Amino acid sequence: MKTLLEAIRPTTFIESDKLKKQLGIDLTIASETFQITGSFKFRAAYNLALNVPNDEIVTASSGNFGQALACACEILGKKGVVVMPETSAQVKINAVKGYGATVDLVDTKQVRREDRVQQILDTMPNAYRASAYDDSFVIDGNSTLGKEIANYKDFDAIIVPVGGGGLSSGIIKGLCEIGSSIKVYGAEPLLGNDASRSLQAGEIVANEIEPMTIADGARTLSLGKQNWAIIKDGIAGIIEVSDEKIAEAMRLYFGLANLKCEPTGALSFGAILENRDPFKDKKVCLIVSGGNVDTEVYRKILAG
Repeated sequence: MKTLLEAIRPTTFIESDKLKKQLGIDLTIASETFQITGSFKFRAAYNLALNVPNDEIVTASSGNFGQALACACEILGKKGVVVMPETSAQVKINAVKGYGATVDLVDTKQVRREDRVQQILDTMPNAYRASAYDDSFVIDGNSTLGKEIANYKDFDAIIVPVGGGGLSSGIIKGLCEIGSSIKVYGAEPLLGNDASRSLQAGEIVANEIEPMTIADGARTLSLGKQNWAIIKDGIAGIIEVSDEKIAEAMRLYFGLANLKCEPTGALSFGAILENRDPFKDKKVCLIVSGGNVDTEVYRKILAG
């Protein structure tokens, strides 16, 4: 049985002279598109599946955590059940099924994903309820990426996509554990800006409904409680990114860095496109959190 560090792939760092020239900023991409299952979520999912004693794990996910957990369960010989919105990218639904997990599709306008998870748990009393972000095993798994980034270069800032807060809180925790002073900024969809509003209010503020941003991996109602406890004091700021800038970032990644990423993965670059002024003369790391995007969706975005 492999440990977490033995199981994950190191992140891929990309230095694009074309991007640096176009933006006028010293940018480095930390791409998790080549991570097992195509996103950073494998770090969290494997760490969780490895450390919980339960043989059955149930979660709700728009796709990336679901397929990462499905893969981890397959590796470790456990049973995974993933509740997914009917609007999830088909490539992600197929991937979850491909790893042998059970997929339960729900209409989120009729029933909340978490409510459906509870219904399933009522029939599986020995199963572990896994959150894609609000879980200490998830945060600890994601902290490994923060440490990798800090060991690669003496960055001034890291910009990280924010949905439920699992990655951003993990990055902050990982940096704190090694005494790094790199500033961490969150990049959040403007259409689902609960984290930004929470930071302004000083407490968790939730979206009323699941936000229909193209960044499907960030369609969360609110930050997790464990994530908020770390983010509220540890994050330097949160930048709200329009869907238009997310799409533009995806096109620039493709054209200037030869990199395919999913909409949520483009949030960090989209934050630069929204406002590059705070990052001029800084060494900046842009986290691309994943590359799992439907072919047709990707084609339409590239076509503009």
